Amino acid sequence: MSPRGGARATVHDVAAHAGVSRGTVSRVLNGAGYVSAEARARIEAAIAEVGYVRNNAARNLVMRKTWAIGFVVHEPHQLFLEDPNIGAILLGTNAVVAEADHQLVVLVVDSDDDAARVSSYLRGGFVDGAVLVSARSHDKVADAVEQIKLPAAFIGHPEGRPSIPYVGIDNRSAARHLTSRLLGTGRRRIGMLASALDRDSGADRLAGFTDALGSRFDERLVVSAPLYSYRAGVDTMTELLRREPDIDGVFAASDAVAAGAIEALRTAGRKVPDDVGIVGFDDSAWALRCNPPLTTVHQPAADMGRAAATLVLDQLAGRTPSSVTLPTDVVWRESA
Repeated sequence: MSPRGGARATVHDVAAHAGVSRGTVSRVLNGAGYVSAEARARIEAAIAEVGYVRNNAARNLVMRKTWAIGFVVHEPHQLFLEDPNIGAILLGTNAVVAEADHQLVVLVVDSDDDAARVSSYLRGGFVDGAVLVSARSHDKVADAVEQIKLPAAFIGHPEGRPSIPYVGIDNRSAARHLTSRLLGTGRRRIGMLASALDRDSGADRLAGFTDALGSRFDERLVVSAPLYSYRAGVDTMTELLRREPDIDGVFAASDAVAAGAIEALRTAGRKVPDDVGIVGFDDSAWALRCNPPLTTVHQPAADMGRAAATLVLDQLAGRTPSSVTLPTDVVWRESA
């Protein structure tokens, strides 16, 4: 009763082995229509005995679905591996996608060539939807998503993309609150290590820092770098010390940047928090690796991934999505 010559088992083989019609087997495989418990048991046994494996390519062609969701990260490969926030967002996204019986496909955009390739991939219909992480306002991948009307959701809120819902936090308010707390410790010369100013999170954190300082804001005490990275923290802190040796407070735009800044301060012979109080942003694994442990803003990364995946699945189900803003909290530790 098994397929001959090593050929792949088919629905017809299962039906013949179970002694039922092909239509009955299809109803069991697709979870649609009534099948008696006795017939279902015979079919399930037959599937195991003949080694039947569903042909997903044919199923997808018939249903016009891939059962895959893209997870598009617009970051350099190395930062993708180093950034614990991205990992937490990915795991949160995958939990919801897997529960819905979809597969998550990770696509990393590290260059213009990557952006063109990923855009072409999305246009090719290889995924049913996408979660977009670290997208910029001028982003080829986001352009492709809008053009083909692919169900999607941003992590963050790039300007000029009203057609794509987003999951985010109020970066500006959180940065303003954290900077005010740092001022409250008595620091008088506070600088910022800004990062990623080409996206909403970086620009909003700088705006919140500026809000909190008011008339005391000094643009010379802001040093910026393109990425939220440890190396950026080392380099920008070194430059800030060159500009203002008497700096006594620092707001770093991410925990990874803050960790690099602490290393630069230590190299320069400055003690944290005795000489310089420093705060970060994210409450990632970097915050507890620092010595002393880092004061920071807790960003609910895994919840952001779960919410973004839900927005995409809602669109696939025909529901109208609404963007989501999640709450944040300051976690006060020894670094400030």
